[in-house]
Amino acid sequence: MDFRIMGLDSPLFHTIQHLMDIPDDADKTPNAPSRAYVRDAKAMAATPADIRESPNSYEFIIDMPGLKSGDIKVQVEDDNVLLISAERKREEEKEGAKYVRMERRVGKFMRKFVLPENANTDAISAVCQDGVLRVSVQKLPPPEPKKAKTIEVKIA
Repeated sequence: MDFRIMGLDSPLFHTIQHLMDIPDDADKTPNAPSRAYVRDAKAMAATPADIRESPNSYEFIIDMPGLKSGDIKVQVEDDNVLLISAERKREEEKEGAKYVRMERRVGKFMRKFVLPENANTDAISAVCQDGVLRVSVQKLPPPEPKKAKTIEVKIA
């Protein structure tokens, strides 16, 4: 609405007009991260992992207490990113009982690892035992060294 049309041409009305033209999503920062990104970043920061390398494989060891193997996802994205995720939901409170203190972690567990070039993404296994997840990624065999090629020298 333009107040000048109605003969109201003062700085106060210009300010009111400017305020009325602000879009609804103006309270959002233009480059602010999404809620999903922030949630995933917190989940990754709160999920510690050990990585062990042996001559034939890489092993990723992550504590996943209280989770069943069916609740844990192990995936490979973009051919070289190992994604390990799970979620533990809060237990339902029973009638007449309430928590006095809650210290165990609930929510999402997640870690992403960029695999080295020699990782065989077709040979990955995962085992969860006693709340510890072990993901083993086999290494590809080293490439064969190229043999020197002998070129015969002709006399012209």
